[in-house]
Amino acid sequence: MAAATHNQLSNNSVEIPIHANDNIMDSKHCQRIEEGDNVDYFQRAQWLRAAVLGANDGLVSVASLMMGVGSVKEDIKPMLLAGFAGLFAGACSMAIGEFVSVYTQRDIEVAHIKRENSMKVGENEEEGEKEKLPNPFQAAFASALAFSVGAVMPLLAAAFIKPHKVRLGVLVLVASLALVVFGIVGAVLGKTPKVKSSIRVLVGGWMAMAITFGLTKLIGSDGLQM
Repeated sequence: MAAATHNQLSNNSVEIPIHANDNIMDSKHCQRIEEGDNVDYFQRAQWLRAAVLGANDGLVSVASLMMGVGSVKEDIKPMLLAGFAGLFAGACSMAIGEFVSVYTQRDIEVAHIKRENSMKVGENEEEGEKEKLPNPFQAAFASALAFSVGAVMPLLAAAFIKPHKVRLGVLVLVASLALVVFGIVGAVLGKTPKVKSSIRVLVGGWMAMAITFGLTKLIGSDGLQM
């Protein structure tokens, strides 16, 4: 009886921690899955928000440039040439800047991974971690594409309108509507107040266009031959 009771107690004492460990491992596994999902969602949100900001930069830059040229030239051709030049220059600048920035970040993270794995033998694990790092070529292409999408809007708005004042008015109207949309989308992705965000983006765009228009007109009126 004593021996049987002792065996029964020993068996019970062994079974209880096994079930507890299984529960702990299951919870950890679920936690890893949830964390992985959260990381993927966060990265996607960051990419989308960066795309919206890039499109906003393209819109404001090209619209302001066209407004500046339009302040001293009534012909549509100089405005369109300035707009396309701004599109090409801005897209190249954004792509190169993003490529250099992401490549530098990638080099830093690769060096950090190597330092962490220098005491380990997990070469496959290191390769897997490298694959998760951002691709500088993809980042450069995405940045240039986002800028170009925003820059095309003012070009399309002004391309088919011959009257000078009407062309400038339509350009401001289209740019304003696009800025509001970009502000709302950015607020949704960043989880910030939509009204404040859209107003902030809109006012910033208006200021950029107004300053460029005013300063260019001032320089043109002072005798600069164009």
